[in-house]
Amino acid sequence: MGLALSLAGATFLLSVIWGGPLIEVMRRLRLGKQIRIDGPATHAAKMGTPAMGGILIIGWTLVVSIVMNIVQIIQALETAESVVIPLGVMVAYSILGGIDDYQGFRYRPGEGMKARVKIWLQLAISSVAAVAIYVLVNDGHGWLAVPTVHVLLDIGILYVPIAVLLITASANAVNLTDGLDGLAGLIAATAFVAYGIIAYLQDQQFLVLFSFIVIGATFGFLWYNAKPAQMFMGDVGAQALGAALGVLALMTNQWLIFPIILAIPVATEFSTTLQVLYFKATGGKRLFKMAPLHHHFELIGWSETQIVQRWWLIAMLAAMIGIALALL
Repeated sequence: MGLALSLAGATFLLSVIWGGPLIEVMRRLRLGKQIRIDGPATHAAKMGTPAMGGILIIGWTLVVSIVMNIVQIIQALETAESVVIPLGVMVAYSILGGIDDYQGFRYRPGEGMKARVKIWLQLAISSVAAVAIYVLVNDGHGWLAVPTVHVLLDIGILYVPIAVLLITASANAVNLTDGLDGLAGLIAATAFVAYGIIAYLQDQQFLVLFSFIVIGATFGFLWYNAKPAQMFMGDVGAQALGAALGVLALMTNQWLIFPIILAIPVATEFSTTLQVLYFKATGGKRLFKMAPLHHHFELIGWSETQIVQRWWLIAMLAAMIGIALALL
């Protein structure tokens, strides 16, 4: 844990140092935020803010993780699986998110990649990850930890489709949460702390190191994402963080408590789904003033700062409850 915390500090400093140059590069390339015209009026001032800041998180996570684990990767592939799988999923989703972001800037302003194309690509990445965990990590078992049950349950091959859905849903849930200054970064970092602690209690040192490297990089990003944000995370970061959290939940076998630890992203994704279904069922009526859920609260009078701070308080409490359940 001492090494993990030290790496978090080092990654934070690297991210802070290189955050400024990244913002300048994004400005020069005109990789700026597109604002929905039906959104809260206060967001108009954010138009043009550099919006692929997740590169800062994924980039330094990749570099520091490789440097710290290259010896182990060369010496023993079986121990390296704990790093290769979550890191590989993070990078794959980051590339997909980056393409989505870029299309939103250049070819489909404000929309990005077509939804049906994106979901199939997400499912493909998640399928590879799910099979890798099932075969390489779990040795053909579908392990599930249940609070108060002191042995792992084996759900067999059913594990694979569940894992695919969990990784994909997690990526999209965190992505939908990325709508206010500091929100997605704080929520994701809190969840990584929870799973980092769970991995530590399980003596999964590689997952502990990975989790805290991500935390440090995310904190460095938040240095520039605090209100008023100098850059936004974008899909390049949000999808990658969400997918990596799904992988951590699966590799620690603590995926049953995942909806608790990620209570805010889950509620956000659920609210968006309800909004779409209600809109279609009623011929154009809205269940919420706007989805995702944080925009609804903006439109009823909560300030952006109030929402972010209150959502973070809920996220911290949810993380504590999740860790407690993992200990039962």
